[in-house]
Amino acid sequence: MPVLLVGCGRMGSAMARGWRGSGQVMAFDPMVESLPEGVERIDALDRVAGGADLVVVLAVKPQSFGAVAEALRPLAGSGALFVSIMAGVTLASMSGALGGTRRVVRAMPNTPAAIGKGITAAAAGDGLADGDRGIVERLLAPTGDLVWIDDEGQIDAVTAVSGSGPAYFFRFTEALAAAGERAGLPAALSMRLARATFVGAAALAETDKAELAELRRQVTSPGGTTAAGLTEMDKDDAIDALAGAIVEAAAARSRALAG
Repeated sequence: MPVLLVGCGRMGSAMARGWRGSGQVMAFDPMVESLPEGVERIDALDRVAGGADLVVVLAVKPQSFGAVAEALRPLAGSGALFVSIMAGVTLASMSGALGGTRRVVRAMPNTPAAIGKGITAAAAGDGLADGDRGIVERLLAPTGDLVWIDDEGQIDAVTAVSGSGPAYFFRFTEALAAAGERAGLPAALSMRLARATFVGAAALAETDKAELAELRRQVTSPGGTTAAGLTEMDKDDAIDALAGAIVEAAAARSRALAG
């Protein structure tokens, strides 16, 4: 299947690298100087042949979508399948901007997709053709896992949990390293310890299929150092309250972008 990628930034280029060798991959992004190997540059959208077998992946910033939507309408009219990874652009908004096509999918990936370790949640428009879900699954397979959601309204929470989630883990690791430095460790050593612990814990969680609570218990000896640290984390439900506030803030921003 031919794929047209509109927007070839970090996420778009990561996806394009995963499609290498799977068929014709084209990209339209005047702001990007170089494209991943094997990707054909398209300088004008009216030069792309449309048709029902074409998949158009929208990976531009939400505020830039309006500028390219009109040029994409002929492709929508030809029956192309549109897959959007734009935050805050609803199925209805996308369909309206593209001239009313209902062959649209809204997806929310995250940055680990760049190494095939991401997870994407997708909501389908009500005009998908038979087999379109399978096309989307094959398209996104190189990026990691894919889950379908029936309620598009859940996308805001998905964005807050998994779409933005990698940044939360990075930020906590930064804070852990800074705390280690305050506790007397050299800055470089503390960062190395915190970062390696973050990476190792993630790898362990992927390899060992036990519940996270069980993995946590395996590290926590009664009355030990880990227990002391966790007591502070759980005091007055601090960690749960913080996580709740983080997710609500991100979800609210996602809703604002959509509205």
